[in-house]
Amino acid sequence: MSNPLFSALGGGSMPGPFGNAQQMMQSFRQFVSRFPQGFNAKREVMNMVNSGRISQEQLNIAQQFANQYQGLFK
Repeated sequence: MSNPLFSALGGGSMPGPFGNAQQMMQSFRQFVSRFPQGFNAKREVMNMVNSGRISQEQLNIAQQFANQYQGLFK
């Protein structure tokens, strides 16, 4: 049985950053599944900062964004 409130709100097609959360989560899971076994994301990011591929400012912005949305990825 479908949720009438959810259906009235568009059933997952809401505009904005949470518009298609299920599709975003599926894409994220597919992205993560492509990492090799033993992949250490923190080490790789620090290597990118140390090599100049990304700046510390870019890392700080990405971390702020991740902190805001971390509840979605659990």
